[in-house]
Amino acid sequence: MKLVVIGGVAAGLSAASRARRLDRSLEIVVLEKGNRISYGACGLPYWVEGQVRSMEELTVYKSDFFERERDIRIRTGCEVTAVRHSQREVALRSGERIRYDRLVWAAGARPAERSQDARVFTLHTDTDAERLQEFLQTRQPRTAAIIGGGYIGLEMATALRARGLTVTLFHDGTQLLHREEDWLTKKIVERLELCRVEVRLNTRAGAPAELPHDLVLCATGLKPNVEVMAEAGAELGRSGALRVSEQQETSLSGVYAAGDCCEALHVVSGRPVWVPLGTTANKMGRVAGSNAAGKRERFGGIVGTSVLRVGGMAVATTGLSTQQARREGFSPVEALIESRARPKYFRGKMLHVQLVADRGSRRLLGAAIAGDEDAAGRINVVAAALTAKMRVEDFADLDLAYAPPYSTVNDPLLVAAHQLHKALD
Repeated sequence: MKLVVIGGVAAGLSAASRARRLDRSLEIVVLEKGNRISYGACGLPYWVEGQVRSMEELTVYKSDFFERERDIRIRTGCEVTAVRHSQREVALRSGERIRYDRLVWAAGARPAERSQDARVFTLHTDTDAERLQEFLQTRQPRTAAIIGGGYIGLEMATALRARGLTVTLFHDGTQLLHREEDWLTKKIVERLELCRVEVRLNTRAGAPAELPHDLVLCATGLKPNVEVMAEAGAELGRSGALRVSEQQETSLSGVYAAGDCCEALHVVSGRPVWVPLGTTANKMGRVAGSNAAGKRERFGGIVGTSVLRVGGMAVATTGLSTQQARREGFSPVEALIESRARPKYFRGKMLHVQLVADRGSRRLLGAAIAGDEDAAGRINVVAAALTAKMRVEDFADLDLAYAPPYSTVNDPLLVAAHQLHKALD
């Protein structure tokens, strides 16, 4: 049997590797549009900033590793232009046709907008980053405009400031990160302004090529790469990404999808959502590869956990915000506290912690944390609680570790939980 995987980064290689572990007899071919596979795309802003020395440091494996160690054939520079499922074949831009018995579509997503202007950039792939690095080194721009207040926009504001550029960030909404939390946007803006980034909220930047800055970075979001699959007859979900089952199977029998091109079940809301993150892509890919190899596994869904760095401050979120919870039909109650991550005598810095719960069921619905110390570790605790569908009372009773170098005797999470408990009573 022949398994063809479209996409050679997180989801695709996870699928191919898992399928190989389960079935040594499979013929497995991975087709990648670009010229590099298995690299950490989430590290690209840190390469631009200078914390990563080279693109090679972001490369996890090269093609020969998969061919030599896992008997997986890797073909780069192969763009799939059509899937003819009735004939069980994919067509490449070169005109070549490749037969398959099972197919995993892990083609990811792409920037919502691109420009041909030499000063305008996106940052999504390795080639995007290489082009930007060359421009920074050869043209030595002094001013930069960033359009978009999501993950990439905020991370790149930090990165370009670290490179010495004067940075202006434009966002057409009133809240950053699409989290709809005024307090969180305020904290992020304060940190950016401390780093001397000018932030213009609720402002449309206009056409990128018409901005007067030396460099313009468009970070206005992504679109899932689904057109080829849609033309083949695969169903799309409400978000516009591919609809998949718990086994990551599309509406086409024997065709699976994983990663940024498809939806996932949100454990808190119970609805399919499109949240393109690398962690999700890896887990989806594993499940898709298992089922493509004949095993029966399911992907249990996500709670939408993420963390990013803004001017040295960690911003972490999981689950639903208050406004998102209200739209999903919950009756949300929140608690927002400020507490030291460690005792004052251990020079502990302040953390802002928000917890959201449903008044009726008292179930935790989400959290947001901002601060300079261990926001990531704490948001992971809440993510586990959301996955377990814990109630506030149970969360407040968690036996969390304490020692002065690492936490306060009442961890900020528990302080917030007790405040939330009071608000619910």
